[in-house]
Amino acid sequence: MTTTTRTTRTLEVPGATLTYDVRGPLPTVDGQPVLLLIGQPMDASGFGTLASFFPDRTVVTYDPRGLGRSVRSDGTTLHDPVQQAEDLHRLVGALESGPVDLFGSSGGAVTALQLVTAYPQDVRVVVVHEPPMLTVLPDAELAVAASRRVDEIYQERGWGWGMAMFIALTSWQGEFTAGFGAEPADPATFGLPTQDDGSRDDPLMSGASAPVTSYVPDVPALSAVATRVVVAAGIESRGILTWRASEVLAGALGQELTVFPSNHGGFLGGEYGQQGEPEAFAARLREVLDAEV
Repeated sequence: MTTTTRTTRTLEVPGATLTYDVRGPLPTVDGQPVLLLIGQPMDASGFGTLASFFPDRTVVTYDPRGLGRSVRSDGTTLHDPVQQAEDLHRLVGALESGPVDLFGSSGGAVTALQLVTAYPQDVRVVVVHEPPMLTVLPDAELAVAASRRVDEIYQERGWGWGMAMFIALTSWQGEFTAGFGAEPADPATFGLPTQDDGSRDDPLMSGASAPVTSYVPDVPALSAVATRVVVAAGIESRGILTWRASEVLAGALGQELTVFPSNHGGFLGGEYGQQGEPEAFAARLREVLDAEV
């Protein structure tokens, strides 16, 4: 793991000021594309460890509008992949380095799909890692109902109870049942607070991320682009909703699911108190980006 000098920049876009970090030279000195790492609702702070394993690449990370350091003035709290893809299109243009290699995880994977659909010329290779798209699942109606139940518990009882239900949702194996959430998960089981602090603005449970989970990818458009689209999931996620959504998308695009080490946050190296397998994850990402096709 190597430390590379990081510079922070801002970009004015309609309705927001985006903050992004650049590790390495711009333009790139060796002709390699910029490696752009995106998440949602995670901001750039979650990619520090992963970026450190690419000292030979110029790596760019950013905070989506309304998250981290990126301030929005558009009067909404919704995290919309279509809007965020427009932001990324402007960001790629501001880098002035041509098409990027793009790794998108979770909600960032959904934004990556929209960016490639709308602006395929912006991206050489995209790795779409565990997009949480509920509506593509064979049990979509039950999955959406389960997600709605998480939001209800959050509104009724507060953050700890809502997060306990969110953990139950994201760790559920296989198809959802109609009884999901009939008995709310106990936050104390996960070391979460049981007291309600009164806040209702968590991006995962307030409804702000509904455009992410309800996103429907344009499979014909994605199949037609020159961009190499790679759909991926962590081996430890097998059977949960993000693995299943990834598997559905990979099948629709006529490819096998590309398996990465670890889990949904397998690239984390202690960020947010979570430890994945970042070195192995980075090696796998490098292998996928550099693959001859």
